Amino acid sequence: MAGEAKSYRRSTGVDEFYYGEVGEGIIAESIERVKFLQTINVEMPQEIVRAYGDNKTAEMAVSSGNIAVTAGFHKIPLQDKQKLLGLEVVDGLTAMGSEDNPPYVGVVFAKTHEDGSREYVGLPKGLFTRPNIAGSTKGETTEFTSEEIAAQFMDREVEGFTKEKSVLFAYDPVGQTTNRNALFQKIFGMPYPTATIPEGA
Repeated sequence: MAGEAKSYRRSTGVDEFYYGEVGEGIIAESIERVKFLQTINVEMPQEIVRAYGDNKTAEMAVSSGNIAVTAGFHKIPLQDKQKLLGLEVVDGLTAMGSEDNPPYVGVVFAKTHEDGSREYVGLPKGLFTRPNIAGSTKGETTEFTSEEIAAQFMDREVEGFTKEKSVLFAYDPVGQTTNRNALFQKIFGMPYPTATIPEGA
């Protein structure tokens, strides 16, 4: 946008991890939050492909790879694993198997800055894969472990864009939420959830 000031502030934290089941459509059934996000990495690989002729480069094109996400949390609640991974629950027991069918989900998370501004990243449609199970004995000092979960995302129709997209970005200066709200509408087809989430939920 012409005349808009550029920001060179680097993010110093991550927050507000939300997901919603989108199925084959573009409107989520609901939006869920997983608290205590610690790390998140979005890989968006690209490479230049060259065509040769007459002993030189005749043409170049960009080849895009799969969008892969790895997120680390203090803990992923069992209820969220059940939803994200499509797990079967019987008599209070949760089970994983070779025929588990995780649903398509959209994801939004925030990168925070020291001045209070936020950059939101939206991923319109992807599948999560089950995390590894790990544990360790308690030693002389208490140490907390973290829990990771991975996903891959694909292009999806996003209202207002002429071509399908796999990642969207929104930036809001401190005290503003206009672009965040627009991003939630694009990813989930629903507004940003304003209901208070109980501590520890």
